[in-house]
Amino acid sequence: MAGIFDRLRGKRHARQAHGPLAEFYTHPHPDAATPLHSAPLLAVDVETTGLHPGRDQLLSIGWVPVNGLTIDLSGAGHVILQGAADAEPAVGHSATIHGLTDTDIAGGVPAADALAQLLTALQGRAMLVHYAAMEHGFLGHACRTHFHADLTVPTVDTFALERRHMERMATYPRGEDLRLPRVRARYRLPHYRSHHALTDALACAELYLALVAHGKATTLGPLLL
Repeated sequence: MAGIFDRLRGKRHARQAHGPLAEFYTHPHPDAATPLHSAPLLAVDVETTGLHPGRDQLLSIGWVPVNGLTIDLSGAGHVILQGAADAEPAVGHSATIHGLTDTDIAGGVPAADALAQLLTALQGRAMLVHYAAMEHGFLGHACRTHFHADLTVPTVDTFALERRHMERMATYPRGEDLRLPRVRARYRLPHYRSHHALTDALACAELYLALVAHGKATTLGPLLL
């Protein structure tokens, strides 16, 4: 039932969309029956000034394609968004987390252009993220602001996959157990510095391949939100 609802919602958003988002919706996405060995995904990460879309700023977006079971670094991208003239709050204390300054933001790409780059990379792919609420929230808000419709895209969330796995094993996650570096460590993946959008997108892509290798799914369906 949820799948039918999502398809209807996606069609409504496609009718409402303008510009690059309208073009994005003309490209079919992989469906639940797509074999994992050929599933096209785009690992995406965002950096922000906080947790609340509409109140906090979207600062940067990073992405890395995953073609089946292969990470394609040649298609990776990273963009810093130019802050709106009246944007509040400024980067402020969040700079200590992601390293971006007000000067970086002032020299960034206009938000609509940054989103257009992401949407082009995401055409025909499922979105791969770690903790989908952030990407769905901030990218959806940005698309509504600039292109008049929400972003509806099939999504695989490594946060949700690992939580599901831990619950099946009766090992219920606590505190930071599901943070990206902690999950990667459990799968013996190398440590990367967190909170750079491109690095975190790559870290998510690598974690996805580890989860697939340890799991039983053979098609995209069981992994989708």
